[in-house]
Amino acid sequence: MKVNANIVTADDSAAELDRLAELAEDVIHRARAAGASQAEVSASVSSGLSVNVRLGEVETVERNRDRGFGLTVYFGQRKGSASTADLKPASIEATIAQACAIARFTEPDPYAGLADAALMQTDFPDLDLWHPWRLDVDRAIEIGREVEAAGHAHDAITNSEGAGVQGGDALGVYANSHGFVGRERGSHHSISCSLIAGQGDAMQRDGWYEYVRDAHEFPAFDAIGRKAADRAAARLGARKLSTRECPVLFVPEVARSLIGHLVGAVSGGALYRRASFLLDHAGKPVLPDFVRIVEKPFLPRGHASASFDGEGVATGESALVERGVLQRYVLGSYSARKLGLQTTGNAGGVHNLEVAAGSVDGSAFGFDELLRKMGTGLVVTELIGHGVSIVTGDYSRGAAGFWVENGAIVYPVQEITIAGNLRDIFMQMQAIGTDVDLRSSILTGSILIGKMTIAGE
Repeated sequence: MKVNANIVTADDSAAELDRLAELAEDVIHRARAAGASQAEVSASVSSGLSVNVRLGEVETVERNRDRGFGLTVYFGQRKGSASTADLKPASIEATIAQACAIARFTEPDPYAGLADAALMQTDFPDLDLWHPWRLDVDRAIEIGREVEAAGHAHDAITNSEGAGVQGGDALGVYANSHGFVGRERGSHHSISCSLIAGQGDAMQRDGWYEYVRDAHEFPAFDAIGRKAADRAAARLGARKLSTRECPVLFVPEVARSLIGHLVGAVSGGALYRRASFLLDHAGKPVLPDFVRIVEKPFLPRGHASASFDGEGVATGESALVERGVLQRYVLGSYSARKLGLQTTGNAGGVHNLEVAAGSVDGSAFGFDELLRKMGTGLVVTELIGHGVSIVTGDYSRGAAGFWVENGAIVYPVQEITIAGNLRDIFMQMQAIGTDVDLRSSILTGSILIGKMTIAGE
C-alpha cells in the first residue's frame, strides 16, 4: 500500500488552537461583562477533502474548511444560546448580544448551569488522535480508481456505485467561566467502495469501508475493493425465509447497534423524561452475567477518545455493565440534576465502549466458532429501517444475511424482518465474539442471540 508521502508531522495546529482559546476566553469575559453569571464557548475549525469515483470517472471532488462558534450564557437560571460560522469580530459581537437577549427572556430552569467547577479536567494526556493526511486531489482519485478497479475485477461484479476517499481533521476548544479551557484535535479518514453483482433481477449490492485515525493504518487499498466485491457476490441467489423463531448472530458492524440501543435506554434524556424501558435499572441485571462493558476514554487513537466531555468534566475509565448488572447511567450535568444524581462525564455521549468477549459457558469464540455454536439459525449482516422503541423496548427491523445449518453458511437471505423486545434480546445473549470491529467507538465482536422471531413468507 502506498500512502501519500506528504503526511504532515509538524503543523501549526497548536497556534490555531491558541487563537481559538484566546477568542473563547475573550468572549466569556465579554459575556460576563454583559451581565451573564456563567458562560461557555465551543469553537472549532475543520478541513477535509472528499473524492468519489465511479466506473473510473471522477464524480465529485469537494474541499471543505468549516468554522463553528457557539456561546451559551446563563443569567442565573435563565439560559440563552447562539452560534455562528463566521469568526469575524462583528459576527462574534452579534452572537454575544443574541445569546444574552435570549437568556433574558427565557423561563428560569432550576437545573440549568455549568457542570460543577470541581469536576473540570486538569490533566490532558496525548491520546494520539492527530494524524493529518495531506491528500491531494490527484492522489485521492488514484486511490479511488485503484479500489474500484480491484473490486470490478471480480467475475461476478457487473456494475459499481463507486468508491470514495475522504481525509479530514478538526481542531476544537471548549471553555467556560470556571476558568476551564480544553483543547482537542483529531483526524479521521475513510475509504469506501460499493459494488453490484449479477445482472437483471438477480442483482445484489454490497460494499465495504475502512475508517481510521491514521492513514498508515489503512489496509492495502485494493483489498478494500476486493472485500466489497466478495460481499456483493456472496449475496447472489438470496432467498426469503418462512416465519420462524431461531438463533440470530449479528456480525460486529451491526451488533454494535444493539449496544447503542442499550446506551440510548440508560442515557439521561430518556430517563428524566421517563421514556426508557430501562428506567430505574441501575444496579439491576440488564444482560447475562458474562457480559462486561467498559467505557475507555483514554484509548489511544480511539474514535471517541477524549480527556473531557462536552462540559469540561473529566472523563475516566468506568464500567457501564459488570457481570450483566447496569453499574450506572450515562449522564451530563443537566440530566444528572434532573435525576438527583451526579454527571458521569458523558455530556455529548460515551467515549469508547469496549464489550468484552465471552459466553454463557465461559468460553470466547471467533466468528467461525460462533457459527458452529449456533448450529442452525440466521446471520444478520445488514439492518434496514428504524423500528426500535426505547420507550417500550419493542424491536422490529428489516434484515438481510445468511442462513446457517449445521454450523455452516448455506445460502444468503433477504426481505425478512427480525423482531423481539430488547429486554428479552439482551437477556438472550449467548456469546460475544472475539472478532471485534475497530471502525467504531463501540468495540464489540459478533453477538449471538439465543432466539428471535423471523418474519418472512
